[in-house]
Amino acid sequence: MFGYNEGRYTIILLIAFIYTQGQENRTPASQDEPGDRLSQRKPRGNDLEERMKGDKRTDGVNGGTINELMKLKTFLGSNKASPTLKKPKVEMKACPPLRLESLGVEDFQMEASSAQRFGLGAHRGRLNIQAGILEEDEFAGAWCAAHRDRSQWLQVDAQHLTLFTGIITQGRNSLWATDWVTQYMVSFSNDTQSWINYRNETDDVVNFSRNSDTDTPVLNNLARPVLARYVRVRPQGWNWRGNICLRLEVLGCPEPDPINYDPMRGETTVTDNLDFRHHNHKDMRHIMKMIHEKCPDITRVYNIGKSFGGLKMYAMEITDNPGKHELGEPEFRYVAGIHGNEVLGREMILLLMQFLCIEYRKGNPRIVHLVHETRIHLLPSINPDGYEMVYKLGSELAGWTYGRRTLSGIDLENKFPDLNSILWAAEHLAAGRHAVQNHHVPLPQWYTTTNTTVAHEMRAVIRWMEKFPFVLGGNLHSGEMVVSYPFYKVHPPRQTKIATFTPDEAVFRWLALVFATTHRTISSRSRRVCHTNDFAKDHGIVNGASWHSTTGSMGDFSYLHTNCFELSMELSCDKFPHSSELSLEWENSREALLVFMEQVHRGIKGMVMNPKGKGIASAVISIDEIKHDVTTDSGGDYWRLLNPGDYQVSASKKGYIKARKTCSVGYKIGATVCDFKLRRSRKLFKRHTNRSGIW
Repeated sequence: MFGYNEGRYTIILLIAFIYTQGQENRTPASQDEPGDRLSQRKPRGNDLEERMKGDKRTDGVNGGTINELMKLKTFLGSNKASPTLKKPKVEMKACPPLRLESLGVEDFQMEASSAQRFGLGAHRGRLNIQAGILEEDEFAGAWCAAHRDRSQWLQVDAQHLTLFTGIITQGRNSLWATDWVTQYMVSFSNDTQSWINYRNETDDVVNFSRNSDTDTPVLNNLARPVLARYVRVRPQGWNWRGNICLRLEVLGCPEPDPINYDPMRGETTVTDNLDFRHHNHKDMRHIMKMIHEKCPDITRVYNIGKSFGGLKMYAMEITDNPGKHELGEPEFRYVAGIHGNEVLGREMILLLMQFLCIEYRKGNPRIVHLVHETRIHLLPSINPDGYEMVYKLGSELAGWTYGRRTLSGIDLENKFPDLNSILWAAEHLAAGRHAVQNHHVPLPQWYTTTNTTVAHEMRAVIRWMEKFPFVLGGNLHSGEMVVSYPFYKVHPPRQTKIATFTPDEAVFRWLALVFATTHRTISSRSRRVCHTNDFAKDHGIVNGASWHSTTGSMGDFSYLHTNCFELSMELSCDKFPHSSELSLEWENSREALLVFMEQVHRGIKGMVMNPKGKGIASAVISIDEIKHDVTTDSGGDYWRLLNPGDYQVSASKKGYIKARKTCSVGYKIGATVCDFKLRRSRKLFKRHTNRSGIW
């Protein structure tokens, strides 16, 4: 344990545990480098029991325990004193990560003995960091040493005294290389000059094992914690076909530091008394029930269907009249968990449920107005089976892709019906000779056949999207920090990524900017990139197709099949942040989540009625300047998101005479009311009179 006493310091090294991970193995399993035979020597005495075997699966995590205490060594200045054999008693602590993955550790806090090039420098040695496809110089997928020898190291400066309790390592993310570390030693220091190796009771340096692929995180938890400021991971063995490369996360608890005292260091000011923890399916159902019991007048819990594994897909409605659509009241949705391993969105939605209930009960005027004027739907988990898989492994240990797909093996992000191709093919055939229906594109015939392989979860979500007249929605993701918007599929085809805009590009860009610039970190120019893209250069937003083309996305499907404009929000670099980070993530996201919901009240709204004042269902609302229409709901009410400006708006329905008017949209929140009354067409009047003799 590092301490300070009259200019001298004491080091107590207490054994604990350590984690490691690699990339999905694209080559046959390989052995250690032949030159690493010393690390493979037969252990002496009890060493054999202390050697920890690594996970040989690409979808699992392994760790080992060391039962012996390390020797107590005292340093007076730079002189070593005689070792003391006393075994101090230290209680095990469950410490969070230092946040290398979620950028809590800055680049300057990471150093290395050497690097092959800048893009493989120490700053890239972060757990789950992803490389660019071509692995450009700046954006490779790990730290890689310039030399293949045992003197290489990767170092992290915690910046203050920290009780280190574990290390997670992982191999290099790459399409072209198979690099990972099979064994490593760990050293600790308080001044970067004097280093103590992690040793066992017989004074042998402990070699921790081992990654066996490039993606799987492998944990070694220290049986006894080590109090220090600096930690070094020193590779001693590596895949013989590759180089010394690794990605890293360190577990540790900040401790009082008498030299560098800062009472606010590492703390987040949390203003809300909420349940900041991860919730499995049972816990999620329980907390939703508790919220409903606390706010029964404004909440309703319902399920939209079942997952492939039989888990109910629960949603919560929050409004002043739950269970009923009120004429003139827009409907909003947040969804999360379309990828089961992207956990953060699920917890943000559960926190939002709690927040809205608590603030409504307090009489917060902003929340009261939002609840009274909006019908809010919150769906925390589209892929509950995938979530349960990663939840069992825990934070930091699922890797980058484990749990992403449904239990039936389907990636829901790109398996919605591809309506883009149907629309663009129709436009190509029409070649401007006649109008093409640009909204509510029907489902393709293959989707309706009984033997079609369609995810259970997707069918449930599509039924849900068709049932409610959603106007605006947000799809919460994690693993990056950016807000993306349709189209997500490139056009023309045979392009990998090129900006492909909807007719509502200006509206989508407005909505994306509202969320990104209100979020505390997404648009910040002071933050480093998560992986390879510097989205902050464009205020933290991106057209989906210009990022990476996705066929069958939920956002494109929503825009072309329903009235709902849906955007995707990537909230954090870390897909599965530790529970200790949830309060910080909530503070980062809370205001953006609220402001984005309020945007549902922008644009125009109104009723389309017949001469007797009865609402007309499925009437088409068209904007002269925008080639994308919306339709009225069953009661004849509609909502149309628009930026500020003057618009020529028309309402039409087969059998009625089209009506037109100019509608103006201002900058203040609150949609402009634009009602229409349609008269029957003469053709219909004559046909109807001939049949019945009356109007």
